[in-house]
Amino acid sequence: MIRPCLLLALLAALLTSGCQTKPPSAMDQPMVARFFLEVRPGTPGTAVQLPVSRVVLNVNPKPVLVEYDIADVNFAKVDLGWCLYFQFTAAAARDLYRLSASNLGGRLVLMLNNAPVGARRLDQPIADGNLLIFVEVPNEELPPIAERLKRTAAAIAKKNR
Repeated sequence: MIRPCLLLALLAALLTSGCQTKPPSAMDQPMVARFFLEVRPGTPGTAVQLPVSRVVLNVNPKPVLVEYDIADVNFAKVDLGWCLYFQFTAAAARDLYRLSASNLGGRLVLMLNNAPVGARRLDQPIADGNLLIFVEVPNEELPPIAERLKRTAAAIAKKNR
């Protein structure tokens, strides 16, 4: 009679110990950055709304730059305030140059995990593969966002080697 009780107690201990795992922190969750190009007036697109300014932008539903194109991400302080600083791979930098040159006056919309957070007007061709973009989130959230984006980009690059 002692053996079944001991076996039952051991089984209960094993089952309840598995329930004490900690959920992953928000910093461990991937953050996917995708850039969408604003469509010209009269062209069908998908409407997205920025969270703070409530600006509605009509974008092409297919992204022009995706998480595979990102080489590095940081946050930076410039004259107008804090922003995200994206560095793209060589191939993506060429694509960025071509699309920025052919869409002057349009906007590039940044979506993080499918949520629009910022837009950058294309006022000149972007030749160096580096993009500064202001996002509509509090400044104190920029360092963790940049870190999560950097980790996601590094994980993708490692997986594709």
